[in-house]
Amino acid sequence: MIREESRKIIEQYVEAYNSFDIEGMVNLLHEDIVFQNFSGGEMNVETKGIQPFRELAQQSTAMFSSRRQKITHFENADDKIAVHVDYEAIVAIDLPNGLKAGDKIELKGTSLFQMEHGRIIRIEDHS
Repeated sequence: MIREESRKIIEQYVEAYNSFDIEGMVNLLHEDIVFQNFSGGEMNVETKGIQPFRELAQQSTAMFSSRRQKITHFENADDKIAVHVDYEAIVAIDLPNGLKAGDKIELKGTSLFQMEHGRIIRIEDHS
């Protein structure tokens, strides 16, 4: 069973993410946060620590004019919490992967969260 406290922290994190509230996101993280992004089964981004995470989050805000993760459901995944999301975003700038400003991205993904001492210590985004 997922602890209510952990669920609320994750919901606050997603709300801050959707609002481009970087400090709101960072305030929920453990100082040793590890963030990894996987696309098609391959890791394409990794940060370790608060400052590298903050820098990545600031860079990503410039890439999207809007973005929204909608949590569809939570489930236990070993020592992590799997959060299934529907994701939508509008690209703000032309990107190296061929997406152009104004393009819409829609996908389903799963984020794995690990908690330590009431803070998020690990996030793995899978799409």
